[in-house]
Amino acid sequence: MTEPSAADWKALCAARKRHQSDAIPPAWNIQPPPDDHRNVLDVPVASGLLTARELGITDTIDLEIILRNLAAAKWSSVEVTTAFYKRAIIAHQLTNCLTEIFIDRALDRARQVDEYLHLHGKPIGPLHGLPISLKDQFCIKGLETIMGYAGWIGRVAESDSVLVHVLYQAGAVPFVRTNVPQTLQWGETYNHVFGRTTNPYNRYMTSGGSSGGEGALVALRGSPLGVGTDIGGSVRIPSAFCGLYGLRPSYERLPYCNAVNSQEGQESISSVLGPMANTLGALRVFTQAVLAAEPWRHDPLCVRKPWSACEYDLADHGGRGARLCFALMPDNGVVKPHPPLARALATVKAALEAAGHTVIDWENHRHLEIYKNGVSIFNADDGVDYRTECARSGEPLIQTMSPSTDAHEYALDAPMARSILGENIRHLSAYELWQLHKEKRTLRKSHLDHWEATASRTSTGRPVDAIVSPVAPYTAVPHGCNSDDFYTALWNYLDCTALVFPVPSVVCDPALDPRAPPHEFWNAEDAAVHALYDPELFAGLPVGLQLVGRTLEEEGVLAMARVVVDALEARRNARTEGA
Repeated sequence: MTEPSAADWKALCAARKRHQSDAIPPAWNIQPPPDDHRNVLDVPVASGLLTARELGITDTIDLEIILRNLAAAKWSSVEVTTAFYKRAIIAHQLTNCLTEIFIDRALDRARQVDEYLHLHGKPIGPLHGLPISLKDQFCIKGLETIMGYAGWIGRVAESDSVLVHVLYQAGAVPFVRTNVPQTLQWGETYNHVFGRTTNPYNRYMTSGGSSGGEGALVALRGSPLGVGTDIGGSVRIPSAFCGLYGLRPSYERLPYCNAVNSQEGQESISSVLGPMANTLGALRVFTQAVLAAEPWRHDPLCVRKPWSACEYDLADHGGRGARLCFALMPDNGVVKPHPPLARALATVKAALEAAGHTVIDWENHRHLEIYKNGVSIFNADDGVDYRTECARSGEPLIQTMSPSTDAHEYALDAPMARSILGENIRHLSAYELWQLHKEKRTLRKSHLDHWEATASRTSTGRPVDAIVSPVAPYTAVPHGCNSDDFYTALWNYLDCTALVFPVPSVVCDPALDPRAPPHEFWNAEDAAVHALYDPELFAGLPVGLQLVGRTLEEEGVLAMARVVVDALEARRNARTEGA
């Protein structure tokens, strides 16, 4: 067999990128601002491409209002899908966030939905007529699923993933797919086929990953709701970097069947799918709608657990309106967060206490052991999976997310795993991997016992209700600099439900977030992250945190996040009125 040449894979990628560009109607092209125009959030409105009505539709971030208008035929699915498609195309021209563009197919689906409503006088389901964007892992019959690999170009899906089937059943309109990094195993978004996705708050910064295309698209309101996946933080990191809400459910709560993935067959730390949106309510609407479709009837691994109104009413936490006890994790003992994250945590603490809740400090428990165990499982094949997929086309395995030109001075070529573990990453035998799985179960049991023991410190008679922590030790960072995912991956390893929320009153501000003096660094990664912080460069970036609950506690986490968001809003209003 002849080995493919560099010219072959480069030509393949260039042709596929041209095909993507050709799918954009010429009338929807805009003149993007120059690269030094870093914040592009205002461009969709200023572009002149969207009508006043289309701006009204796409600027409606309350998903329930959109759904009510669709169900009442106040807005048709065709016009809503068209409006979001136009805005998605603008977002793509600004941040390079899309992969699959299939306008005719999406509008045909929207017309079918509108016809159903006209004929039957009722919506198809709870997501009737709603355009939804999907990460480039969810197969749609008849379309390519490339997932960032040149060797996957031309790979057309023969059937829909279960999630797409469920969305059709609920009345939704899948309308675009979004960009990912090669291998998926990066907290940034870049591949040889579609290129690099940037952050709309500052295009010098990454949108995160691996659901970075979704993050950029939803932040620019090019989609009312996006679906990403998360195995180490891939929903939560881009949500935090792009000022969004994002949910990481527990293993197998939502249907993953027939979605493609890297490292398929690795099932000790499962990838999960989760929604990303501009409001917290959208996450609940999506989760409730998917569970209402009984996905366990289509996905053999999906947990048979319907939506629990009882859990959403916080029955396990004293009931709705009860005083809760939250624990703050100011750092994870591996990498210390930048000053804006510390200010956000302090803001949340003050808001919760003002609302009558108790806040205590979380005591870290065996974090480095958990980290080493999880990373060792991920690296058990020593990269064979990635190299095999790259070999299909001959493309090289991407070793760094740093740009080849204009790279930031603190771009890190080595991921955190090698910083912490050194060169002890190697191909493991099946027996060695089984020992890691056994160790993982032991660590999960130990952490559960540690959480339960907090009942002695809470004064509620219950253990800590939820933990609030950073999503990463920083906000969005320059391309090539996001090397740490342990603030999120910790909860993937332990399989705890986690939800990201922005802290609207906290935006990176040089006056409020000056450089912190050097501390006693735990490792080389900690030192590198400290050196990375530049108050002027990070100015204006959103700050997000995550709320962490127990395993399979999606309803409770959504409800407790509402408690936190309401407390933040109440405190913000009180300070505004008192000013």
